[in-house]
Amino acid sequence: MSSRQNNEKSIVNRLFKLKQKDTNVKTELLAGVTTFMALAYIIFVNPNILADGGIPKEAAIASTIWIAALSTAVMGLWANFPIAVAPGMGLNAFFAYYVVGVLQLPWQVALGAVFFSGILFLVLTLGGIRQAIIRAVPMNLRSAISVGIGLFIAFVGLKDAGIIIANKGTLVSLGNLAAKEPLLACFGLIFTAVLIARKVKGSILIGIIGTTVLGMVVGAAPAPKGIGDIISFNLPSLTPSFLQLDIIGAWNYGIVSIIFTFTIVELFDNMGSLIGLTKKAQLVNEKGEIENLNKSLATDAIGTMVSAVLGNSSVVSYIESAVGIAEGGRTGLTALTVAALFVVALLFTPLIGLVPGFATAPPLILVGAIMMAEISNVRFDDFTEGFPAFMTILMMPLTSSIANGFAFGFVSYAFIKGLAGRYKEVSRVMWVISLAFLINFYMRLA
Repeated sequence: MSSRQNNEKSIVNRLFKLKQKDTNVKTELLAGVTTFMALAYIIFVNPNILADGGIPKEAAIASTIWIAALSTAVMGLWANFPIAVAPGMGLNAFFAYYVVGVLQLPWQVALGAVFFSGILFLVLTLGGIRQAIIRAVPMNLRSAISVGIGLFIAFVGLKDAGIIIANKGTLVSLGNLAAKEPLLACFGLIFTAVLIARKVKGSILIGIIGTTVLGMVVGAAPAPKGIGDIISFNLPSLTPSFLQLDIIGAWNYGIVSIIFTFTIVELFDNMGSLIGLTKKAQLVNEKGEIENLNKSLATDAIGTMVSAVLGNSSVVSYIESAVGIAEGGRTGLTALTVAALFVVALLFTPLIGLVPGFATAPPLILVGAIMMAEISNVRFDDFTEGFPAFMTILMMPLTSSIANGFAFGFVSYAFIKGLAGRYKEVSRVMWVISLAFLINFYMRLA
């Protein structure tokens, strides 16, 4: 080995502390490739969701890739975590289907709300206030929030697939499963679910590709006509969404509950993911403290602000990073590898335009199913705990609003506990949050 190679390895080792983490360059690179394969589905799914919210699809593709690459690179270089960061599932649905779809706000205003949530999250992180908020929200409601968001995402996926449709008499009913698109979506759902069950790496991406190819074969999706439909050096443009956020519009609208929801969901989603992933990566010390936690949380907060500037929804740490960690990823070199692969993916964006909605709907349903696992942590045996959790879970999909699920869960928890004589179990912060939701409800009706 040449002295130059030795020197390069020495620099990499010092930068990422490879020896200290008992890993090496080869292991970290392999872990990065594995994580990217598990996460690459976001390149196909997120732009479709944002496009439903009005953001031009080409810009949504470009911003999804760039913010994932930039945020993940910072997570690797600054926090030295083997964790990938990208626009969050659930937050993107909240952005497109509630803020834009239900409230009928322009997507530019919604981006302004995302930017404000990033600022608020950064303030909470730097000021240490996040610990108080996390302590205030009961474990039951944290788990219920994940379950409710999962059901909401699954509902959107079923609708996009045509598996369920609108019905005047019953609100929703079963779609025409004999039609090509719903039938192909059902195939994709079962195919991908089997891959996940068999622990195949990159299951969701393989499922998307397999369903798309089958759709092309049966004529339900356009097939590539040449090399230009597969790879192109004309990179997708950010121009239609870059700097289009309407900060003044978001402020004037007074969307406190929306900014609050973006912030809280991002906060708990990141905390949950980081706790699980860092423990798996052996980045937690004997006192239970996570190394560089503030840096990782600040990365997500700054990433969310940059994401709004680029024209995308809030970013979160992705639980799919667990597959790379399982391959031995222990340092930021894993994350840096993922970031590099996202940049390379820019060349293959023509393929994204060929992926139909029935191929990206199954991942939404499956992500919802995976998020349902948290229901095992809900204490339904205690009615004062179980009922607020139930309301949180139920109201998210039925009102097509994550914010409403939060509100019903928080308010019912505070008042049921209080009126049942167990008011000491409700923290002051919880009362403040609940009262804020009640005020928000009153302002909507006024």
